[in-house]
Amino acid sequence: MIHFVRTAAVALFILGGLAMGPARAQSERPTRIIVAFPAGGPVDFVARSMAEPLGTHLRTRVIVDNKPGGNGAIAAETVARSTPDGTTLWLTSVGAVAVNPVLYDKLPYDVQRDFAPVSLVVSNDELLVVNVNDPANTVPEFIANAKKRAQPTTVASTGIGSIPHLAGEQLADATKTNLLHVPYKGAAPAITDVMGGQVAAFFGDIPGLITQVKGGKLKAIGLAAPRRHPALPEVPTFAEQGIAGVDSNNWYAIYVPAKTPPETVAALNRAVRAVLATPAVSERLAASGALPMASTPEDLAALVRQDTEKWAKLIRDKKITAE
Repeated sequence: MIHFVRTAAVALFILGGLAMGPARAQSERPTRIIVAFPAGGPVDFVARSMAEPLGTHLRTRVIVDNKPGGNGAIAAETVARSTPDGTTLWLTSVGAVAVNPVLYDKLPYDVQRDFAPVSLVVSNDELLVVNVNDPANTVPEFIANAKKRAQPTTVASTGIGSIPHLAGEQLADATKTNLLHVPYKGAAPAITDVMGGQVAAFFGDIPGLITQVKGGKLKAIGLAAPRRHPALPEVPTFAEQGIAGVDSNNWYAIYVPAKTPPETVAALNRAVRAVLATPAVSERLAASGALPMASTPEDLAALVRQDTEKWAKLIRDKKITAE
């Protein structure tokens, strides 16, 4: 069962069993965390928060290597073609492993063939925000107002097929409301236009929105998660507001090349668990809005299958096609 790892006691227990083996420990080759996004973004933030303590546990130097482009394909190919010895890790969001294989007819990588799951890293719940002057303070109010308008209400996303886009489609289906999807190239311009009143609402990851929400620049009205978020305890879930079926999580996870030995995967999994149990790391991630979360490789594989099935159905039903 997927579970949070937060305590020092758990960390000590894990460290007691951590062993990479003599050959791995003596290697001078640095371990790379490949990130499919530019430096400064939320995935990069998580990677850099983990790099140094992960290096301590693996007894090697860990560096972050940003390889943006190709909707994640460049990073994925880099990892898939690397030596399967545990020195090349892929920190990816759910989109590249559970959405892209459905959204695109052809990809230069195959998730099942080319990669081995290591562990979940963080959970990123989707948050619905509106302009601070919007009269709606709840999702039902927002939907009621949308249904009164002659023109469809605009909801921004970070792009076609992104988790924010799919969350918006879930909301439209759940409430039988005519919402107009407005795709942007990234979260920053979408957030700017919600604050400026050019679009009505935006679904986004909490780490990218928490500063604006806490600073009073955006109004958060609903959380697409099973439970409230500890960093925003005042924001109710969609289910609490009587809206079922809006449940979107842009989680991040670590993968390695498919032929990586099982014992190396197991050792990496123990190291990730230990790092996420370290208070300095877990508190830094939680403060950003990302919930530290570890899993077994098997549970990560099951989650990918579950999310792939969920998003594939929505993409087919809504006839969503890639740009």
